[in-house]
Amino acid sequence: MNHLTIQEQAIIRQIRSETNKGNIDNISRTNAYFTYFIKNSDIIWSFLASMVSRNGGWNMCDLEGSILPHLLSPQVRKQLFLTYERANWLIFHDVFPQLLIYQYSTKINRPMFHLLPYFNVSSFIQKEWKRYWKEQDRNRLTTALIINEQNVIQTPVIEHPVYKNKVFRSMSFSFQDWLHFSCVLFPTCGGEVYGASVSGFKSLSKRIDLGKRLASILFHPRLFPYFFEFAEKTPHTGSRFDYEQYFKVKTKRNTPLLRTTFPVIEHQQHAYNDWSKQRKVSPAWLYFPARHRHPIHLTDWYFAKSNQLQLILSLHKVFHLQKFD
Repeated sequence: MNHLTIQEQAIIRQIRSETNKGNIDNISRTNAYFTYFIKNSDIIWSFLASMVSRNGGWNMCDLEGSILPHLLSPQVRKQLFLTYERANWLIFHDVFPQLLIYQYSTKINRPMFHLLPYFNVSSFIQKEWKRYWKEQDRNRLTTALIINEQNVIQTPVIEHPVYKNKVFRSMSFSFQDWLHFSCVLFPTCGGEVYGASVSGFKSLSKRIDLGKRLASILFHPRLFPYFFEFAEKTPHTGSRFDYEQYFKVKTKRNTPLLRTTFPVIEHQQHAYNDWSKQRKVSPAWLYFPARHRHPIHLTDWYFAKSNQLQLILSLHKVFHLQKFD
């Protein structure tokens, strides 16, 4: 950092400090992405990140809700929580400095992307930010950020021996995958739910495809105002009651609040490798548009899934089945 100006060194320190402050837990990350979007509405990825992060919190709190503790052993639930938490922490750690450097560049009206290498971000995304500065192609940048962040978690989380063996090969994970519980939901204050799901979460290409499909739903001109209204009006607590409170059919709170349930996890940063020097960027990731093979309006589906889970729980109790380990 010796050849940087004093001002640039100060910017780097400030960005590190703001990133650490925002990366405490799922609630702080969700709020940081949304606040960023309010200030920089051209970076639409940050709204997508905020809404996906909400889903991460809901998935975490489900682990201690009224159903999953009866189906999954404490060890499995803990491992699933740590997997969600690690993936979300890594993505934020990687992307938030990028967002802040862009924000700073717009303030001084001069690109500051030469500072990106100090935050160990991929050479792929460094090029994409420079390109965005010149071309202002929002959709391309959104796709590039989706590609980058899914690649960021591929080696340290999806392929990590501990997560791979204990989580992604586990019975409980296959069970969630099979039932499409790994579904990302975008609620509205009118009690409707939209979204898309992925089966085969381990597949990098499938997760990238899901990201593109989610972006096309979230920024659909007719639907976007409803999702934005929800995000603005509804504090994120981690409980599914955040959106169930808007349902026409009244439901009671079945999942707890995140901050009263889970501890703050201290993460260590692993050795950094530039994924884009090890994996080729598939043209399909960048250029193939999102295709929806299933309906995106999921309100009825959501109620059907809830009933399905209740049914599984009842069968479990009747037959005294063992919890998934």
